[in-house]
Amino acid sequence: MALLEVTAATGLSVMAGTAVTALLCVGPRQVSRAMTDVDERIRGVAPYLGAAVALLAVKQLTQGYRLRFSRALGWNITDELYALEGGFVAGLQDVTPEATLEFFTVSYMVGFAFLLVAGPITYFLSAGRRQRHLKELLVAYMLNYAVGTVCYTLFISYGPRNHLETVSGLMYRVYPQTQDLTAAVASNTNVFPSLHTSLSVAVIAVAWRSRRTHPRWTPVAAAVAVAVVFSTMYLGIHWLTDVVAGAALGVGSVFAAVRIVDRAESRSLTARDDTHEEPAGRAGDD
Repeated sequence: MALLEVTAATGLSVMAGTAVTALLCVGPRQVSRAMTDVDERIRGVAPYLGAAVALLAVKQLTQGYRLRFSRALGWNITDELYALEGGFVAGLQDVTPEATLEFFTVSYMVGFAFLLVAGPITYFLSAGRRQRHLKELLVAYMLNYAVGTVCYTLFISYGPRNHLETVSGLMYRVYPQTQDLTAAVASNTNVFPSLHTSLSVAVIAVAWRSRRTHPRWTPVAAAVAVAVVFSTMYLGIHWLTDVVAGAALGVGSVFAAVRIVDRAESRSLTARDDTHEEPAGRAGDD
């Protein structure tokens, strides 16, 4: 019951936030215009969207197998992460006012999901038919999950809350019901790198690239992403090292996504031109 309630509350919050964002950052007129050619827009991004959904499905379906394989390898890097940064997260919890706990809990649970959903929908509604930024974001998502899945399979890593007595799992202690949802989608050894960070940074990077065409979305994405990244450490879930690695992955994924989409679009245009090209020799026929 707790899982259902948390999932429903998170889903409704994300839907409401996305709807408000669409109205403020896209505008009612543009949303209405997008609805007139929604089928064509969906067809344009269908290969990217289908690949992303398939990757997530495979990731979720193989979670148990990957966890067993990871434990069989036994490559636990938790001590190495602690050796790199020591008590940074403990110090962060000490200096952050406890009054911010609810805000950062909502940032971690709802803000992250909001970024993942609102980003693609904003581009879908406001972009032209080429949907360039939407395609880049979807490819970046796939790269993040692919690299993250490989790292989570190879390395066992426990977060600060599970490794240090000086770090409290604040969110799970004050809001224990949230643990049901997070446990349903990930293992507590899935720490390095922080996908909350990498995906949030990927959203910021694409938002920055689209800042001229989507000026209102860029600051919204940046503000939410910063809160999400900070919350991963303040709540004792991730090490600073996880966040640094996640930020590098996020930027790298967008850098790679831009080039992947460039190549895919070039091939698509070439194929389209070849289809419409006049058959050779026709001009000289009598």
